[in-house]
Amino acid sequence: MGAELRKMRERAGMTAREAAGWLGVSPMQMSHMEVGRIGVSAERLRTLADHYRCADSSLVDALSAMATERTRGWWEEYRSALAPMSLDLAAMEWHARGMRTLQVVHIPGLLQVEPYMRALFTYARSTHASDHLETVIDFRLKRREVLEREDPPHFTAIIHEAALRMRVGDRATACGQLEHILETSELPGVTVRVVPFSAEGFAGMGYAMTYATGPVPQLDTVQIDHVHGIDFLHAEAQLDHYRALLRTVESSAMGAEESRAFIHRIAREL
Repeated sequence: MGAELRKMRERAGMTAREAAGWLGVSPMQMSHMEVGRIGVSAERLRTLADHYRCADSSLVDALSAMATERTRGWWEEYRSALAPMSLDLAAMEWHARGMRTLQVVHIPGLLQVEPYMRALFTYARSTHASDHLETVIDFRLKRREVLEREDPPHFTAIIHEAALRMRVGDRATACGQLEHILETSELPGVTVRVVPFSAEGFAGMGYAMTYATGPVPQLDTVQIDHVHGIDFLHAEAQLDHYRALLRTVESSAMGAEESRAFIHRIAREL
């Protein structure tokens, strides 16, 4: 919300100091609003939107709905135990209207089974505090529940064959992981598509991302995976770029039924 307020102000050609003076708050308070350190009431949000001459009523309504939501998400239980970006990821998944994820070398987080997680998080680590590891795994398992709730977001996972064939853990872990993907693909709103090694023209090896759809296109978010963490992108040019990227990748992916048969074949080969 803070980022959208900042973009709205910048489109109006106003400085943060000017907006703060008009609203009757200090420049520091205005800054805190725009970086999300303090909340903004729906009334104050509509006042700012009116002053910024924002004519996009759908965007203003969506932001106002966000401002009036006061329910604590389940992820808040982990605030003192995990990094804020992990909590932001869970919140993004929970509030998204839809998600499309692309993974080339890993199974998407929302589709991972517990043994796969343990093998992933303990690889190349001589020590790993057992209590923290259990917290991380418990958190990731709870994230999966978004796909099983009464009103799940539509979820499309585009997975490269490399991630399906890579044995993260032992053979039993690999088999269990593939079976779980197949079972989850039968849930309402879940689609799994595979990009095979044989796909010509595929050059998306360096991408690992999730595109989350918001209540209006301006509130879409792209989450990018890195070795050392994750980033969230929401600038209009960035959203356009990753929408186009996903369309390109999807043109290389097999259909849902063909993908399920393909995963079955890989599982049999194990």
